[in-house]
This record gives sequence, structure tokens and C-alpha cells, in this order.
Amino acid sequence: MEWQQLISNKRLGQENRHAQRHDDRSEFKRDYDRLIFSAPFRRLQNKTQVFPLPGSVFVHNRLTHSLEVASVGMSIGNDVARELCERHPELRGTLFEEIGTIVSAACLAHDMGNPPFGHSGEKAIQTFFSEGKGLPLRDVVSEAFWNDVTHFEGNANAFRLLTHQFKGRRPGGFVLTYSMLASIVKYPFASSLAGSHGKFGFFTTEQADYERIAADLGLRRLSAPGEPLRCARHPLVYLVEAADDICYEIMDLEDAHKLRLLSFEETTRLLLDFFDAPTQQHILQRIVDEGVDDDNEKITYMRACVIGILEHECAEAFVAHEAEILDGTFAGSLVKHTSERVRNAYEACKKISRKKIYNSKPVLDVELSGYKIMDTLMSHMTDAVQTPDRYYSQQLIGRVSSQYHIDAPDLETRIMAVIDYISGMTDVYALDVYQKIMGVALPIV
Repeated sequence: MEWQQLISNKRLGQENRHAQRHDDRSEFKRDYDRLIFSAPFRRLQNKTQVFPLPGSVFVHNRLTHSLEVASVGMSIGNDVARELCERHPELRGTLFEEIGTIVSAACLAHDMGNPPFGHSGEKAIQTFFSEGKGLPLRDVVSEAFWNDVTHFEGNANAFRLLTHQFKGRRPGGFVLTYSMLASIVKYPFASSLAGSHGKFGFFTTEQADYERIAADLGLRRLSAPGEPLRCARHPLVYLVEAADDICYEIMDLEDAHKLRLLSFEETTRLLLDFFDAPTQQHILQRIVDEGVDDDNEKITYMRACVIGILEHECAEAFVAHEAEILDGTFAGSLVKHTSERVRNAYEACKKISRKKIYNSKPVLDVELSGYKIMDTLMSHMTDAVQTPDRYYSQQLIGRVSSQYHIDAPDLETRIMAVIDYISGMTDVYALDVYQKIMGVALPIV
């Protein structure tokens, strides 16, 4: 793979206008603006990140998480561009210098396909088909469609959301650049290759779009002709993944401290372990010198230091492994290729997060409730599109936005419209629809 081909501002759905574009260096900024002003992006403010949506303590939701990831992604991308332009002077003055903006836009979009209630919502959609009331559908849909829905994945759904021509949309969906779209596909293979981890990059309905983008950018194809599509990642995916890994893990510690799931002493130790002894002393002395007395502010400063070192080391890891990344042979994430001290500290954070955060009662309560809500919505709506002539079915279908192909002649398209509708809901809206369907809440009461 070659940088000059990998970085392209060609837009999906407007390929015929590519030659007319002259303001090349602003195209990736247009991607960023198009995403941040979109309704699906705004809806992330009411989608769970890890903890329940805020009460008296404001913790991260999908929107604040995505903004922070975009900020870190911009920094990593700019650092990589600067260092690689030193190594490859021929890249100066080309679109390659814009990779910080491409990565930042991709970071904004990376969670836009996630359903309500975080990973619990994903699981509810998957298991509705694989072990729930949707199981009988296996006999009436194609194998490819069955693989897609039983492995439903937020990453693949984000690619669909951004590229699919929903009703009223122009061809190409959001009409984003090829490089930006390729940068969000973390698992560049079809659902039939998802395996036990259940991850894949695009639904069958969008495979042709991904294949066109991959071919145009020169992404290395790893599958043989006739086999399910599998490509090497676009190199910038590693930078998007690193920004997400950094923010997801480190910001959860800060939230857990605010919610008193982690003590000040425990959080301090986890954060300081990223540094050698002299740097630890420097950080603590800086806190004293600046007269910071509030424990939350102390944690905020240490967290900022940790993000700084992770950002720096991930950028260095990318540059050090550039040849493998371009060859499509790089294994693992960038975080796994940082220094031993930083890598061990990060793994310690992951271990404590699994033990005290992700299995905490507030998080499990959201997952249990969210799973039940999502399963109920999937059950009622899927039944409605299978029997659309019934009165109750028509009432339910009438709630669905006209942009979804809920009245399509074929069943697979109608079921996919149900998934589009439900996965696009916020937590609050999903709860509201659930309560109305179950007769728990009435607008007149």
C-alpha cells in the first residue's frame, strides 16, 4: 500500500465530480463539519458510554467520548504526519499532511452506528436472532443476511449509516471522502468471517461500496477470488483505534473516581504507574506548586499527563512500524507496541476496569434494563414487518421515520429497516417507545 494512493479526497456518490474539485485541502475538514452538524452525531449525547446517563454527577456519554477521541486522534495524526514527512520529503505539500484531520473526522464517526445502551444494545440485537424470537427467521432469509444480523456490530452499522442511501438521501449517504470512510472500518471483512469475537466491518448491503473504496485506495486484499471479502486495514484505522483505546480506558477511570467506584489513592496509583519515578515526583510536585487541593482536579491533571504519554508513544509506534502497517502485516493495536512500562500500566487499568467498573452495579443495571428494552422493541417491530396488514402492525410501522424502507416488498429489507430504526434511537427515546408499547406510559396521563 502506498500513501499517495491511500490518502484520497474522492467522495462516495460524487465520483464523477472529483476532477472538478480544486480546493483539495479543505475536503477532509468538510467531512468533519458534515459529521459534527449531523442529527445522528447529536443523538450521541443521549446514548450510554459506560455509566448510566448523568444524574448529579456528569459522566461521559457517546457524544463527549467521541469529541475527546477526535481531539486525541487529531494530535496523533498530526504527530505522525510531521514525523513521516521528515522520513519521506516527497509527502510534503500533499494530502498526506491532512491525516490529522482525516483521523479526527473518523473519530467523530466511529461510534455513530452504536445502538442504545452500549454493548448491551448490540448484544440484544444479535441474540434476538440467534437465540430469541427472531430465530425462526433463519429459514426464510439468506445466509449472508443471517450472518449480518446475528453478528450485528456498531462498527459495521456506522459504515452503513454513513454510506447507505436511505429514503430522501443522495447517493453515497453522507457523501464522505474515501479515506475517511476507510479509516472507520476496524474489521475490514465480511460477517461470515466474524468468528467467535463477532466483529466485522460492513453489512452485505454495503459490501460493494467498501470494495470500491478499498480498490481505489489500494488496500491490500487478503482473500482469494471467490472467498468472502477480507482486506488489510487502512493504516489510519490504527490511529483511530489508538485514540479510542486511550480515551475509553483512561476517561473511564476518571468517571469511576467521580462516582466513588475507585478511591483517590487507587486511581492515583493507576495513573502514576505510566511514568518512571522521577516523572512521578515531578507530576506530584507540580500539583503542590500550583496549589491544587481538590482530589478531582488532581486526578484530572494526572489523567491529562497519561493521555499525553499514550498519545506520544502510539504515534512513535506507528512511525516505527510504518513498513509493516503499509504491508498489511502489522499485528495488534498501537497500544500493545508502546514501551513495557506504559503497556503494563495500561493493562493494569484494563484489569481494574473489568473488575470494578464494567461489572459494577450501576453499569450492570443499565445493561440488564437496556437488554430487555431492546429485545422487546426488536420483537414487536420485527413481528409487525412480518405481518404488516394487521391493525397493530400498522400502528407500530406508522411510528417509523419515512427515511427507512419499512414498507419494502422484500422481508430482509424490512427487517433491516427495523434494525436501522431501533439502532438509531437514543437511550431516552428507546425507553419512551418501550413504555408506550408496553402500556406503561400514556401521553394523556
